[in-house]
Amino acid sequence: MTIGISIALILASLLMILLVLLHKGKGGGLSDLFGGGFSSSFGGSSVVERNLDRLTIITGVVWFVCIIALGLLLKP
Repeated sequence: MTIGISIALILASLLMILLVLLHKGKGGGLSDLFGGGFSSSFGGSSVVERNLDRLTIITGVVWFVCIIALGLLLKP
């Protein structure tokens, strides 16, 4: 059980890093490198950006739940 949650935590952490880097910041960010500049030419807040926000929030919740679960399982 602990190993499974640890693996889920590692995957959620790596995905969280990737998703945060894909967000468009004030200077453009890595999202322009992967096509963010193309989608932003169609309008302000596109469907891609909203889905990226939702996916980041869901990944953050999964990450938080994994941290809490590991804390409860490893508590002496």
